[in-house]
Amino acid sequence: MHRYQRLLAVFLFLGLLLAVFELSGLRDQFNLAFLQHRILENKISGLLIFILLFSLGNLIQIPGWVFLAAAVLTLGRTWGGVATYVAASISCVLTFFTIRFVGGDALRQLNSKIAARLLRQLDAHPINSILLLRILFQTMPALNYALAMSGVKFRNYLIGTLLGLPLPIILYCWFFDYLAKTLKIV
Repeated sequence: MHRYQRLLAVFLFLGLLLAVFELSGLRDQFNLAFLQHRILENKISGLLIFILLFSLGNLIQIPGWVFLAAAVLTLGRTWGGVATYVAASISCVLTFFTIRFVGGDALRQLNSKIAARLLRQLDAHPINSILLLRILFQTMPALNYALAMSGVKFRNYLIGTLLGLPLPIILYCWFFDYLAKTLKIV
């Protein structure tokens, strides 16, 4: 049972965090209109709030595309993409340190052949593995949690994240910009 304590601690921490956001009504603030309003109200404080909400949202399972859509619709394709890249990068770093603090390298403690095989692949090519995972899954919270508890070195996590996020962010920016122009939202 000892090997599962850190994993259980992560689940309890995330459950408590989600409950606090749900019961306080803060989770309702994670929507397109609210994010757009904050950014338009004051670009500097709005962007800081955007980064903070992106980071918190990533911990409580709010999809990153909500933030990207708000940034693109508010700031345009280029600056919305830049703002999202910065916010996503900071969010991934904060999630890494938070989950690593609570869960340590809990996935390494599991007695599972599948986990052992996946961790060997990650250990063999950490930067390339993380880069590919970021391209495929961007800032998906479950990916952030798993990587944080995998025991991967932060340096490799950061490099893989910084190199893997631009391509999907660019593609989403083009998509949301196209969608906004087609639907005449902007």
